[in-house]
Parts: sequence; structure tokens; C-alpha cells
Amino acid sequence: MTRQNNLISVIEDLPPAYFAMVMATGIVSIAADFVGFHLISVVLLWLNVAFYVCLWMFTITRIICHSDRFIRDFQDFNRGVGYLTTVAGTCIVGSQFVILEKSYQLGVILFCLGLVIWILAIYSVFSSFVIKSDKPSIQEGINGAWLLATVSTQSLSILAGRLANQFSLYQEIILFFSICMFLLGCALYIVIITLIFYRLIFEELAPEKLSPTYWINMGAVAISTLAGAILAEICQNNVVFDKFVPFISGLTLMCWAMATWWIPILFVLMIWRHMVRGVKLSYSPEYWSMVFPLGMYTACTTKLSEAFGLSFASDIPDYFIYIALTAWSLTFIGFIRSIYYFCFNEMKANS
Repeated sequence: MTRQNNLISVIEDLPPAYFAMVMATGIVSIAADFVGFHLISVVLLWLNVAFYVCLWMFTITRIICHSDRFIRDFQDFNRGVGYLTTVAGTCIVGSQFVILEKSYQLGVILFCLGLVIWILAIYSVFSSFVIKSDKPSIQEGINGAWLLATVSTQSLSILAGRLANQFSLYQEIILFFSICMFLLGCALYIVIITLIFYRLIFEELAPEKLSPTYWINMGAVAISTLAGAILAEICQNNVVFDKFVPFISGLTLMCWAMATWWIPILFVLMIWRHMVRGVKLSYSPEYWSMVFPLGMYTACTTKLSEAFGLSFASDIPDYFIYIALTAWSLTFIGFIRSIYYFCFNEMKANS
């Protein structure tokens, strides 16, 4: 009975942002394939399918059994934006199947699912924030997770771009949608990062509050780079959209430069948090939000070098992939340890 109650409690308290595990595993898988680690990419693909299915089972159970808590999280300024990981996770799994398995039909299904969830989640979350009467200060109410608005939007742009060439009758519509989502994602980044940067610079930040979600500051522009590089490559051979290539290319390079600029700052802040201020390094689902940007930077730099012919940049992913794989491995070990200790404590309590 205790075990059952504890499992119910885990499902009830399940962080809405737990699909960041799917996002991180998926993009590291894609990045590994880009640099030639095909076996690793395939293993991570099927492991990610297991993560995706299990998280959906927990989420559906939570909706059915704890609908009040599920809905209440939409109005939480720190937890609500986490629902957008469901969109990004769905689209990244779709991209995995398109790239690694050439399964375009499954890619279409996951794209449609991602689009529906994006419409429901992004409007529900931000509408609930607007109409809420009791609002937190910017110091308490915003963090890097808010940039999931950009990440989820760009994930749709990327998957749509990868599918466009497979549907000649609707190619122009799909490309137009992909371009619009890319531009919307960039616009959302500019708005949200302004608030986050203000919060980081001008508001007191305790080391405990400097969560790994701030790595999405980099991850959001890294995924924007990937979306832009894919679009620039596709549109240059399209008579309707080739006129947009210079603008998309310039914006894409700006995103990559910004992502690169964030990396040293985030590493310094991580060292300050854990080594200087002594915050204990222990597993938390938030650490998947750190793995995702590292994998995404590897993938986007590979695609950027291919799309723009920047041969000198192609060496960066060959080294950065090891950072991404190490971060993923350590976080996965922490995840397995957390499950082990949960099961061990359950067995101890029932013995």
C-alpha cells in the first residue's frame, strides 16, 4: 500500500518539464549521427522511444487521476512553461525517425501531434499568466525555462522543414509555415531573453536559484540556428522562397554567434554555483535542460557548416559531441540512481 501511495505521489508531482529528458536524448542522438556515431544514435533513438512512451503514460495517468493539479500547474509561472517540453520532445522524436529511419509517415504523425499540443499549451499557459491576479515579481516569476516557448516553436519549424521535400503538392505551404515558425521563435527569444537578462543582471540571484534551466538561454538560439540552417539550405533551390535566403542566413548566423557567446558564461556560472557557493550536485530533472543545449549546439554547428560552406566550423562538433555525450551519460546515471534509491527505499519500507 505504501509503494502504491508513493507511486501515486510521484505521478501527482511529476514535473511538467520532464519531457526535457526526451528532448536531450533525441538531440544527442541526432548530433551523434551527424558526426558519424551511428550506432550510438540508433541506441539513443530506441531508448528515447521508451522514455517518450513512459512519460506519456505517466502524463495521461496524471491528467485522469490528478486533473486539478495538472490544470493548476498551467497557472504556475515556474512550472507552467514546462508543458512546452512535450511539444519539443514530440517533434525531436519525429526528427529522429525522419533522419535515422527515413520514416516520414511517422514524422508527419508526430508533427501533427506536436502542432496540436503547441496550440493548446502555448496559448493556455500564457493566457493563464495574463489573467492571473496574484502575480510574482520578475525575480521570482521568470527563469530560463520560459525560453521553451522558443524551443517548442523552432522544433515545429525544423520538423516541418525536414518533411517539406516529401510532399511536393504542399511543399510551399509547409515551407511557408516553417519560415513563419522560425521567425516567431526568434521573436519570442528576443522578448523573453530581455526579461531573463534583466533578471540575471539587476536582481539578486541566490546560487540555489541558478538552476540548469538557464542553459536554455543558449539552447534556444542553438535550435534557432538549426532551424535557420535547414531552411536556408532548402529555400535556396526554391523559386518562391529563395528571396528570403539572405535574411534567413544572416539571422541564423546571429543566433549561432549568440549561442556561442552564452557558453563560457554558463560554464562560469555553473562553477560559481557548485564550486564557489557549494550547492550540492545531485540529480534533478532540470539537468536534462543542460544536456539539451549541449547536444543542440553540436547539431546546429554541423548543419551551419554544411549549409553555409564553413569548413573551418565543421571541426567544432567533432569535439563538442564528447561534451554532450558526457553530460548525457552523467545525467542518465543520476536518473538511474534516483530510480534505484526510490525502489530501495520502497523495499526497505515494506520489509
